[in-house]
Amino acid sequence: MNIIKSKDFTPDNAWDALDIASMNGVTTRLHWTDKPYKWHINDGEEVFVVLGGEVEMFYRQDGQEASVIMQVGDIFYASIGTEHVAHPIGAARVLVIEKEGSV
Repeated sequence: MNIIKSKDFTPDNAWDALDIASMNGVTTRLHWTDKPYKWHINDGEEVFVVLGGEVEMFYRQDGQEASVIMQVGDIFYASIGTEHVAHPIGAARVLVIEKEGSV
């Protein structure tokens, strides 16, 4: 058992993570960041949950780029093949659930 207070997690570098669980090839990680990630496509599905702050999530769908502002409690689901990149607005904490070893 473990209780994690996400608001207390602030690592040294943007996108560093606290590994929470690895279950049947799926990882759950808590990330802190104040810098954008990189455009990427996961090799599996991804669930991205904003726990603190705000994040502008950019994604490409049908060849068109779009974005959405995500606030605390908002969830982004990236199906296989969804190209996306997260840009925090200030500092943000996010929970990411994805295939183990994914980008």
